Amino acid sequence: MNDDRPGLDRREALKRMAAAAATAAVVPTSDLKGQSQPPAKSPPAHTAGPRGTPSDPDLVRPVIPWPRLLTAGELQTVAALCDVILPADERSPSASTVGIPAYINEYVSAPYDAQRRELVQIRGGLAWLNTESEKRFGQPFVGLTSAHKHEICDDICYLPNARPELGSPARFFARFRDLTATGYYTTEAGMKDLRYLGNIARPSWDGPPPEVLRHVGLS
Repeated sequence: MNDDRPGLDRREALKRMAAAAATAAVVPTSDLKGQSQPPAKSPPAHTAGPRGTPSDPDLVRPVIPWPRLLTAGELQTVAALCDVILPADERSPSASTVGIPAYINEYVSAPYDAQRRELVQIRGGLAWLNTESEKRFGQPFVGLTSAHKHEICDDICYLPNARPELGSPARFFARFRDLTATGYYTTEAGMKDLRYLGNIARPSWDGPPPEVLRHVGLS
């Protein structure tokens, strides 16, 4: 699949997008000198409840309270499209094998206005994929060869290059690609693919090195 933007392959471009989204902006302490700061507020008091409640959520084993709305057939198409966007390579597994279809199903099934709108967009896009697959190749998207899947996706993978009548499918593909990349690069396999070095327990911490402190004006 080619979106006609030179210089990066698709997986590397998605990695950079995911890394950029996960990077928080840091303001050096020296930039805040002379600025008045609001007084610190005490955290609101609350009564802790059992684990997994809003007052004490279990973030390791969260309980999702809403039903999943995508059908089994829709999830098959989701898995096939996920693997067109992020297939397995020599170092990393495909998106479907690390649970990305379940993540997308959970996300678009959430009972909030934004997710309700995205559910309509995602379902419409999946239906378009299957209709287009039947029209071009006589079978649903899941049953197509890799080359035929890419042929369809090449027409919608980059909105500025899409034909005017494919604007809606191209917008669907852009959002679906964002969801796939977000889900994938927050899994353990995705973070390994990024070579992310955080979230690792250390026996001690010696603080930032002197050159970093000098760079931010703290030494």
